[in-house]
Amino acid sequence: MTLPPPIQTYFTALAPQDGAVFAAAFAPDAVVHDEGNLHHGPEQIRAWWLGAKAKYRHTALPLELSEVADGAVVRAQVSGDFPGSPAVLTFTFGLSGDRISTLRIG
Repeated sequence: MTLPPPIQTYFTALAPQDGAVFAAAFAPDAVVHDEGNLHHGPEQIRAWWLGAKAKYRHTALPLELSEVADGAVVRAQVSGDFPGSPAVLTFTFGLSGDRISTLRIG
């Protein structure tokens, strides 16, 4: 499966060494919705990602991709240190040019 470049970066970036590359995949006004919280802008999103990686030590393996207007929906198997692991989660990406503008994880 071929993912759009910023979504590929989202799933392949390694924490913490790829933090700058990960943040650069997001638009300046990007918003991430995860676990009932909102994270705004690349730096807040990077901090959220690094915190989640440290807490859950998770990996996500994309299973299927559905392209939608202005974005994509990716179902991925997420494995890590959390109850119910592994779990299949849905990642709904909004894209603006070559960057992620929105992401909702559920």
